[in-house]
Amino acid sequence: MAEPKRILTFSIERSVKWCCPLLALALSQYGLAACQAMRGPLRTHPGNGRYFTDDGVRAVYLTGSHTWANVAAIGPEDPPRPLDFGRYLQWIESYDHNFSRLWAWELTVWDTRWNNPAESRRQVLQPHSVSPHPWARLGPEAALDGKPKFDLKKYNPGYFDRLRTIVKQACDRGFYVSVMLFEGWGIRKVGAWERHPFHPKNNVNDLDGDMDGDGQAIEIHTLVNPSVTAVQEAYVRKVIDTINEFDNVLFEISNEMHHTSTEWQYSMIRLIHSYEKTMPKQHPVGMTIQYPGGTHETLFRGPADWISPSAKGGYKDEPPPSDGGKVILSDTDHLWGIGGNEKWVWKTFLNGMNPIFMDPYDGGVLGEPFDPRWDAVRLNMGYARKYAEKMNLAAMTPRGNLSSTGYCLANPGTEYLVYSPGGSSFTVNLSSTKHRMQLEWFDPATGRVYVRGESEGGRVIEFRVPFNGSAVLYLYIRK
Repeated sequence: MAEPKRILTFSIERSVKWCCPLLALALSQYGLAACQAMRGPLRTHPGNGRYFTDDGVRAVYLTGSHTWANVAAIGPEDPPRPLDFGRYLQWIESYDHNFSRLWAWELTVWDTRWNNPAESRRQVLQPHSVSPHPWARLGPEAALDGKPKFDLKKYNPGYFDRLRTIVKQACDRGFYVSVMLFEGWGIRKVGAWERHPFHPKNNVNDLDGDMDGDGQAIEIHTLVNPSVTAVQEAYVRKVIDTINEFDNVLFEISNEMHHTSTEWQYSMIRLIHSYEKTMPKQHPVGMTIQYPGGTHETLFRGPADWISPSAKGGYKDEPPPSDGGKVILSDTDHLWGIGGNEKWVWKTFLNGMNPIFMDPYDGGVLGEPFDPRWDAVRLNMGYARKYAEKMNLAAMTPRGNLSSTGYCLANPGTEYLVYSPGGSSFTVNLSSTKHRMQLEWFDPATGRVYVRGESEGGRVIEFRVPFNGSAVLYLYIRK
């Protein structure tokens, strides 16, 4: 794995954790750990709906990597080996990330042969056990996999203890986490239904989610069966009870649920909002693109606080500017699967969105361990975060018309961040200010900051890039 390159600006809390872990532990015992720097749960910024805020003033920019087995263990052995979440957090922290998506898995087995073989070049694609699950396996009868059947009225403490522990670990290190509640992509695979707790031969509660008998049971993620919905709603409330106390939580209804799940997902979003109104903290709830057949219109018109789009409309190569109607976490998982590049990170950021990356990490499920092909994505997400924290992000909006590159995040007259995908020169319209502006160049390929003094304002200015390749230009009035 390539050594991460950083812009060397750290907050006090992050410097203490990096340099003095024992001191950081001591501070955490006195309530001064990084999670205490969060000023409350996230909510949509009242003045700039492209971002969250924790205090109603500052914008909180989210970016980071996530991997499949970070809550439930997934692996070819049975039982599978749990991921060391603390080590994983330390790894993504080295890239200056501040967000991760925590995965849910409904099936007892995930067969990686269902995935695209191109996602792993040398790996053997095979069935992977998944454990633990939210419900207790008490039997006494055996399920289809030979293990005790699930009791859908009783919970597995091991699952909820694991979830609470990793949410707290993330909070202690200053990371936000999106807690996924359901997983809809896998249920549509051949043979998947036999591996689901709602299969009548897998539970002691006589619950059968396959109402039409087609062997897929996608209707478990609709509202057609009140008995199924009641079990799901009770589980959602259990998750909320387990982690409501933490400021770093976001919720996500499901990964890539089928398009007929719309009203069910809306109902679950409203359930979370309603249930948390009775509790100390309220957290944002997200809805990701439905697959197949999902539309962005379904995401934008729904009750979710944040959304994740698909590649439709250019979100992969030429992302459109966000209008602030929803906070957008643009996730490579819904664009490539495993994919992305430096240009995508900066184009997404400068169009008012929060880029996140589906990371193979250690190759335990798919992909190559610590694959350096993805370091450009990992690193540049951290680089972009540094600029988000330098700026008054709450006042910044996508203003691609102000630069010949088409990529500019600006508070006209005060701050401009411009991305050039290539070329030796470009223009920026600085007619909104008569002041001279501070000027800083950044090279996304090397992580190097170039300081070049000042620029005049009051007109359209041409800038020449002082190095080869893509470039970031930061212009600002000295504070």
